[in-house]
Amino acid sequence: MPANTVNPDLQREREKATFKTQEFTYWWVGGKNKYEAKKKLEKMFLDDPELQDDLPISYMSPKELYEHSVRKAVIIANKLRELRAEGEDDVDTYTALFGGALGSALIKEGNPMMLHFVMFVPTIMGQGTTEQQIEWLSKAWDCNILGTYAQTELGHGTFLRGLETRADYDASTQEFVINTPTISAYKWWPGGMGHTSNYAIVVAQLYTKGEFRGLAPFIVQLRDLETHMPMPGIDVGDIGPKIGMKSVNNGYLGLKNVRVPLNNMLMKNQQVLPDGTYVAPKNSVLTYGTMMFVRCALIRDLSQTLAKASTIAMRYSAVRRQSPIDPNEPEPQIIEHTTQQLKVFPQIAKAIVFKITGECIWNMFNNVTGELEQGNMDRLPEMHALSCCLKAITSADSAAAVEVCRLSCGGHGYMDCSNFPTIYGMTTAVCTYEGENTVMLLQTSRYLVKVYAQALNGETLVPTVHYIQDYVKNKQFGKFDCSLEQIVRAFQFVAANKVRIAYERMEKHRKQGREPETAANLVGIELTQAADLHGRAFLAQSAYTELNQLIPKVSPELGAVFKTILELYLIDSCLIRIGDFLRFINLTDSDISKLELRLADCLKRLRPNAVALVDSFDVHDRVLDSALGAADGRVYERIFESAKKNPMNQEPVNKTFHQYLKPFMRANL
Repeated sequence: MPANTVNPDLQREREKATFKTQEFTYWWVGGKNKYEAKKKLEKMFLDDPELQDDLPISYMSPKELYEHSVRKAVIIANKLRELRAEGEDDVDTYTALFGGALGSALIKEGNPMMLHFVMFVPTIMGQGTTEQQIEWLSKAWDCNILGTYAQTELGHGTFLRGLETRADYDASTQEFVINTPTISAYKWWPGGMGHTSNYAIVVAQLYTKGEFRGLAPFIVQLRDLETHMPMPGIDVGDIGPKIGMKSVNNGYLGLKNVRVPLNNMLMKNQQVLPDGTYVAPKNSVLTYGTMMFVRCALIRDLSQTLAKASTIAMRYSAVRRQSPIDPNEPEPQIIEHTTQQLKVFPQIAKAIVFKITGECIWNMFNNVTGELEQGNMDRLPEMHALSCCLKAITSADSAAAVEVCRLSCGGHGYMDCSNFPTIYGMTTAVCTYEGENTVMLLQTSRYLVKVYAQALNGETLVPTVHYIQDYVKNKQFGKFDCSLEQIVRAFQFVAANKVRIAYERMEKHRKQGREPETAANLVGIELTQAADLHGRAFLAQSAYTELNQLIPKVSPELGAVFKTILELYLIDSCLIRIGDFLRFINLTDSDISKLELRLADCLKRLRPNAVALVDSFDVHDRVLDSALGAADGRVYERIFESAKKNPMNQEPVNKTFHQYLKPFMRANL
């Protein structure tokens, strides 16, 4: 197929569309103005020849990949300086480059400066005093210093109270003395810390006047600003190869009697006075504000990940022909197989629902942050609990969805040139960083158990858990009529029952004399199930509410597509967890049959618009970086072009033939 043509099967799919892709795209990116800004940003970065890869990075050694990535990271940072000088940088710019799709196109395995912008700067903004922000932010924004965020340790992760790194205040010099007393106390995982950053925000256990005060963040210089050599007492390096994020330069950090000035402790929420007097925060959760911010951002980012994976799978499914349905007919496009539709279409729907939910949770976070600034912390526990469980659910579902999309592409999906290996590696990492998923669910469940007790006492609950209050008042679901509204209500009813079971079993252990922590461990399975269903009930509710509000605002054609997406998402989610529904709701065989038939009908209705939908995600070919998913559908040509780039194929005979194979084969002649 000529290089400037489009695969005819793919073109025919586009011609089947019943809605205008541009309308969907404007909604997806946030409006026409944001679309134009997105295109401008893509042109600025993707058209730069210095930011393109002549050789696929999979052929580079770890050292070569890091050096290659740092070179590109500096080019990106310089362009950001230009945009900032012109007043043209905004939140969307940083999101696109360090958390979104554009950044993955520029540095495929992750930017080694990412944590500087994603965690170092936001932590100073969120936890530093005004004076500290004035001192540090100008240096950080201009990249006169490069920072990272060092919290997780080799021996301790999400359980922050178990961190071993210790900061003791020395009032005689007004300095903190920071130590990692054991090998398990070494900071482990911070992006960019291996060889890129010269500063870090180090989270440590704080001691003043010999007393333990809790966790506190400290700005610590890691390397000399001129030579980049480690500072005295600093042991720092790269942790080595990983499944994904191979160029992020994740590092380790040991500290031995490292002294930092008093003012290097970020003190917006808690303070240490010069004489060592400790002023506690109004709420200990405020110390974890940066992580809550990142978790909320991750939910939005994961919708972009699903958009990429489903675009590749859908376009490949339109081009690939295999396995006759009718033995008298030629091989059909594999998307004609209903089983293939069930693999790919729900992932498209999840991308849309995760985007909607991501926007909801982001707006909620901003509102709660505004309330915190006014001293109102009423909704902080709710926000923390919701961000934890949604981070866990969306990351786990996204990792599973990427794998389903890969499998839907058969053997070709296993090839590096499909880009599924990299997408999966980057996605599955989210299941553990910023809070391991099981621990996140347990944090949410502790909140839910408390809320259930409040509901039993007749207290009024906040909106996202109000369904628990409804359940306590009326524990009968009634007849299930298979409507979308009832599916949402059923998710809430099932979630409330899961919370009830966790609460009752916790109470049983408590009455038997067990400590709360022991009881929580014994009921851990029930607790995580309750948190999971709570998050899925929120996803169902937000999808139902937001899409039904959106449908009247768009064209009838696009509205019909959104209606099908909503129906597909809710019914598919229900059927996947049908066991939980059957346990608590009186569903009949007829009810389940109706749901199954409606699911099949959704697939049928979505079929003509499937390619148009993924086109509407407007994912640039450089972002996809996939031989299977390019917009022109030249799948086989691109696979072959990728094979030709293999350095192994640049010589007809590899030296191992003469060194090993030939002597071996001729040894017995």
